[in-house]
Amino acid sequence: MDKIHVNKIEFYGYHGVLPEETRLGQRFIVDLMVETDLKEAGLSDDIEQSISYVDLYQVCKEIVEGTPYKLIEAVAEKISDQILERFSKVLSVTVKVIKPNPPIPGHYESVAVEIKRSRL
Repeated sequence: MDKIHVNKIEFYGYHGVLPEETRLGQRFIVDLMVETDLKEAGLSDDIEQSISYVDLYQVCKEIVEGTPYKLIEAVAEKISDQILERFSKVLSVTVKVIKPNPPIPGHYESVAVEIKRSRL
């Protein structure tokens, strides 16, 4: 299956379990991959036969910068739900939500969750 990737998109949100996370906020990074059939888009050079990267980005932005959730698992789930709901051409979506600076003592690059959801 063909894939569209929108990688390392950054937002500022207020998700977290700890009070300082929901009060101060922090950066979140999203990697998004949707599976779809891109053959007609490639042959026709017509955006109507594809899925707009701008629209995919906007869905992520609305959710990450919108309602706060305790878990990044919930953020990823909401993004995948909205992608499948809004874009009928998407067969499956993989969402990775990265929290680069969670308030965890120690040395690490980031924490993240990744989910894949498909149409039934």
